[in-house]
Order: sequence, then C-alpha cells, then structure tokens
Amino acid sequence: MKEIFDAVNQVFDFVVPIADFLWGFPTNFDWYASIPILGNLSFAIVILIGSGIFFSIKTGFIQVTHFRKGLRILIDRKTAAVGITPLAAFFLSSAMRVGPGNIMGVTGAIAVGGPGALFWMWVSAFFGMATAFMEATLAQIFKERKGDELVGGLPFYGKKVMGNRAWVGVLLSCIFILYAMFCLPAQAFNVFSSVGSVAEIITGETFSRTSMLYCITGILLIGGTTFFAFGGIHKITAVTDKMVPVMAVIYCGTVLLIALLNIGTIPYFFGAVFGGAFTPEAVFGGFFGTALAQGVKRGLMSNEAGQGTITMSAAASDAEHPCEQGVVQALGVFLDTMVVCTLSGFIVVMAHLWSADPAAWEGLKTQQLPLYLASITSLTPGSGADSLVTLLISVCYGLFAYTCIVGFIIFAEIAANRISRKRPFIYFVRILGALVFIPFGVLSVMAGLELGNLWYISDLGNIIIVYCNLPVLFVGANMPSVPHGISRKKTVHPLPPMLWAFPAIIGMKRRKKKVDLKNRETLGVFS
Repeated sequence: MKEIFDAVNQVFDFVVPIADFLWGFPTNFDWYASIPILGNLSFAIVILIGSGIFFSIKTGFIQVTHFRKGLRILIDRKTAAVGITPLAAFFLSSAMRVGPGNIMGVTGAIAVGGPGALFWMWVSAFFGMATAFMEATLAQIFKERKGDELVGGLPFYGKKVMGNRAWVGVLLSCIFILYAMFCLPAQAFNVFSSVGSVAEIITGETFSRTSMLYCITGILLIGGTTFFAFGGIHKITAVTDKMVPVMAVIYCGTVLLIALLNIGTIPYFFGAVFGGAFTPEAVFGGFFGTALAQGVKRGLMSNEAGQGTITMSAAASDAEHPCEQGVVQALGVFLDTMVVCTLSGFIVVMAHLWSADPAAWEGLKTQQLPLYLASITSLTPGSGADSLVTLLISVCYGLFAYTCIVGFIIFAEIAANRISRKRPFIYFVRILGALVFIPFGVLSVMAGLELGNLWYISDLGNIIIVYCNLPVLFVGANMPSVPHGISRKKTVHPLPPMLWAFPAIIGMKRRKKKVDLKNRETLGVFS
C-alpha cells in the first residue's frame, strides 16, 4: 500500500514547482524581488487586492453602504418558490469559506509575517467584500433553473459574459471539478485529525492510523458523504443550515471565553497587530512586505473573494434582485475573515509564544495546528480547562473540514451541469467525489501518509481559477445591458451596466415577479 501512495506523490511532484511559480510570479525573479515592498507581492495578490479596491470605488463601497441591507435580507423569514433561500445560500457558502484554513491559514500567516499579517487580512477582506458582491451578482443574473433547483456560478456566467461560448463554460466547469476533487483527500485528512485529537483527549490514549477507531471513522465518512452527495442541494443545505451555526457558535464562544480569561492581554493584541503591520519584529524577518504579503494571501485565500469558487451557492438562491445575494455574499467574507480569522488570530497573538516560550515557538512554528493548540494551552488555566477547550476546538476543526467536503461535492455537481444535465453524468461526478476521492483520502491516512503534494494541487487550482475569474468579472461588470428573468415569452427585465450605472442597480427595490415560476425555463440567460 505504501508503495502505491509513494507513487501517487511522485506523479504529482511536477505540480509543486508550477504552483510555487504561479503563486510567486514575479517575486521569483531577482529584479522584481529587489523592489521595496512591491517585490514581496506576487501578481496574483496585486490583482486580487487591486480588483477589490477597483470594485469598491465603482460600487460606492457597497460593503459599507449596504451592510445593514444584507443583514435584513438574512433575517427575512422568506421561503423559496424554487432553489433555496438567501439565508440557506449564505450558510452553504459559509460551509466552504469557514474551514480548517481559518485556523491553519491564520496561524501560518502570523508564524511567517508576525501579528501584523492579521491587519492586512482585514484590509484584504474589506476590499474583497466588493469583489464577492460582483461575482455573486453575476451568478444571480445568469443562473438557470433545473427542476426545483437553481444552478449557476462561474462556469455559467463565464460562458455568457465571454460571448456565449459553450467551450468557455465547459472549460471552467472542468477546472473547478478537478480542483474540488483534489481538495477532498486533504479535507478527509483534517476530519481524521479532529477525530484522533478528540479521542486522545477523552481516553488519554494515542490511536494508530490502523486502529478500529480510524477504520470506523473512514466508513462513516464515506457513508455520510455518499448519503448527502446523492441527496442533491436541498439535502446538503439542510445539513449546512444546522452545522454552520453550531460550529460558528461553538468556535466563537470558546475563543471569546479564552479572550475574557486573558482580558489583560487584549491591549497587547491590538498593539502587536497594528504595530507589526508596518514594523514587524526581527523574529519574523522584520520586513513590512512580508507581513503584507502573508496577510493578503492568506486572507484572500481564506474568504475566496475573487476566486469564483463560492458563486455556485449565490446562484442557488431565489433572491428577488441579483444584488441582494451580492450583499449577502459580501457578508460571508466579513464572517470568514473579520470574525472567524480574527478570533483565531486572537489566540496566536495573545499567547505570543515567540517571546513567551521561544523554544516551543521554534519547534512548532512550521506546524500550524500543533502551534495553535499550544497557544490555546498557554492561555487556558488548569489541565481540566485545557482539555475541555482543546476538545471543543478539535470538534470545530472536524466540523469545518466536513462541511468543506460536502460543499466541494455539491459545488462540483452544480458546475457539472454546465457540461451536461443528464443523470448519468451527474451521478458520475457524485461517485467520483464520494466513492473515489474520499476513499482515496481515507486510505492515505490509514497508510500513514499525508500526501503533501495534494495541497499543492489545491494551490494550483486556486490560482488558475483566480486568473480565469477576474477577467470575466471585469468584462461582465461593463456589459451594456444584462437580461434578467427570461420566460418562454422572452420577457426581459434589463439591467444597466453593473458598474457605470450602479445607483440604478443597487436600489434593490422589491419588485413583484411578473413571470410565473411554473412557466419559467431559465432565469437570467440569453435566448
């Protein structure tokens, strides 16, 4: 078995330098790297944050002016005649955004760039909210109806925006499906890590990866994933509607409790974050550009604003106006980075192991999860409290990973509809995720391997999707006229250019739908 997995790792060796090059370009050239500050920022980071700034200005800072509007939409107790409600779409997108990266990504960013990286995470998230608004609005405009569901997202609006070319939609669908599938084994590993940690805390024993506990976990993970994958988007949202609030409350409540127990260090937290944003400590390299680069990269890749990978959930919503789901998805970025990532940063910065326990810091700074748990331990008084808090965090970590798994599978299925809506093909995508890639991840764990190269495949997929999505956003934002709500009678509700006439489009007045849903074949697509 080990020989098989070693061979898999070797097959994917070629991915590592490609992913590093694309993410680092052009910082991997000496002439660019020598430029002060800018030399630490890759092209990917520049265009992501630059797009956020551009869309923020052009929309009149929609993330500020319509923040309360988004909250009102979420608490509106409406039912969906077709598709899912805006709130359900919000929970579905949060299931993908709020994942293990909210712990490991933040910890890694601080370990490399210092506490100031958290400040730049906030900056990137603020502007990323505008980008998320744009891509979610486009997803709404070009969504399509499939039975009692709504499907859409990057492959759908990419096809329409780029001249209604079918091959564009197919290509974007294939890229996303492959990206989602190769992310599944890593998330399966995270589930096992959580279960192992919980079992160790409860029993005081360390379980081997070939133990009965891991075997049962693997069977339950495959069975549970298969059950929900074949249930369609409604069954998935039934899960995320319950799991997302639970894991958010448990995680946020636990971290807030730790913060209250260490309230005396809160001033240190803010001082370290704001001070380190511009003058990082020498232990982190002491370079301003390092903190900026780490914060922007980790922040944007945590909330996924600009990647187009969350747009499938936005399209699934039966929103009354395209922009309504846009502001809702902007709130998702706020929740992910401003709330969850900030709370994770609280733990690492308030513990400040780099000065409080330098030996422990040197031993753990490259291991994100152990470093995070060590930070929790240092802030929690008493062994009993340590165990309880670590237990709660480990449970949340497992929930984060599992919601990502079901999210990846359902989003891959939605993307697959752009290629074909025939049942055998959709079943093939479900089987590929639940009965091929999840078992592959389970077997890799039980074989004692982590398959690190799969993480690089995920990174490669991320950067490719970014380079595909952002040009589409700029083209779509400047379309002269966008049809919305086309029926069999070709009824068209024109929308003005999304950027240049924004005062008109973001009025978001609730309008009565004149088109009978029973007779509507597609929503927001060209005839």
